[in-house]
Amino acid sequence: MTQTLGPVMLDLEGPRLRDAERELLRRPAVGGVILFGRNVEDAAQVRELCRTIRAVRPELLLAIDQEGGRVQRLHQGVTRLPSMARLGRDAGATPEVTGRLCQDAGWLLGMEMAACGLDLSFAPVLDVDDGHSTVIGDRSFSGDPEVVAALGGAFIDGLHEAGMAAVAKHFPGHGGVAADSHHELPVDDRPLETLRRRDLVPFRALAGRLGGMMPAHVVYPAFDERPAGFSPAWLGMLRETLGFKGAIFSDDLSMAGARTAGAPAERARQALAAGCDMLLVCNDRAAALEVVEACEGRASKRAPRLRYARARPDLDALEALSRWRRVHARLEAMAAA
Repeated sequence: MTQTLGPVMLDLEGPRLRDAERELLRRPAVGGVILFGRNVEDAAQVRELCRTIRAVRPELLLAIDQEGGRVQRLHQGVTRLPSMARLGRDAGATPEVTGRLCQDAGWLLGMEMAACGLDLSFAPVLDVDDGHSTVIGDRSFSGDPEVVAALGGAFIDGLHEAGMAAVAKHFPGHGGVAADSHHELPVDDRPLETLRRRDLVPFRALAGRLGGMMPAHVVYPAFDERPAGFSPAWLGMLRETLGFKGAIFSDDLSMAGARTAGAPAERARQALAAGCDMLLVCNDRAAALEVVEACEGRASKRAPRLRYARARPDLDALEALSRWRRVHARLEAMAAA
C-alpha cells in the first residue's frame, strides 16, 4: 500500500518539543516539521530533537534549510559551508575540479544532515543570479544558467551518494527580481522566452533527478498572473513539460508573497489546487492551526518518498571517514576566507 502523509509542514517554537506541539504533531494533516535557527543549538541537540519528534510520530518528514553561506541553520558540530557562489566561482577556469567540489559538498551536507536525524535539506538553489536579487545573490551557483545546471547536478549527485533526496528551489527562478518575497510579492516582467533561455534551464535539465521542488512566490505575468506556487499553469509545466515526478513543496504560506491569495486556509486550498503536495506554514502558529484544520482528510503520496531510507551515518563517526575529513577541511577554509 502506498504510504501517505498529511500535507502540512510546520515549525516549532524552540530547541525542545513542547507538550502542545506533541499534540499538534499528532494531527493527521501534519506531515512534516522544518527546523529554523531557534530550534538549533548544536548537532547533538538536533539529533535528540529529531529523535523526540519521531517518538511522537515516526513517519513525519523532518527538514531544514542548510544551503551554506547565508542560509545555514545549524553551525555547531557540523561543517561551516561556503555559499554556492563561492563553490562555483572557478567553474569557468576549472570546471571539472569545481564540479567535483560541488559533488563533495552535496555528499558532506547529506551525510551530516542524515546523521543529525533529518530527512532532507531544501537544497540546492537552482536560481540563476541576474544581479538583481539580494535574497538570492550568492545563494546561486552562477549567473550562467548552464553553469547552474552543471554544478547543481553535481551537488545533487553528492546528495544522492549520501542517500538523501534533493529538493530544489525556487521554480521557475527568483534571481531576476529585486523584491524579496518574504516581505512583498515580486513581479518578474520578463518575456517567457527570456525565462526559457535563462531561468528555466537548470530546472529543465535537472527535473528528472530531483525528489522535490519548491516554487517561488513570484508572479511572471508573461505566463500567468498568479504566483508560481499558486499557478496550475506553472506547476503543470513542471509536471508535463519538464517531466518532474517528485513532491512539490509550497514556499512558506506565511510570507508576504503568499498573502495575496487570501486567508491562510484559502492560500492552502489554492496551493493544493495548483498542484502542491506539501504546504509550509511557518512563523505564524495561528495560520498553521488554520491550515491544519482546513487540510484534515487530505494526504500527499509523493512526500513520503523523500524520507531518508538508509541506515543513518553516526554523527560521532563521520570524522573517521577520510573523505569527510578532506571535504570538511576544504569547505571550512573556503567559508572562512
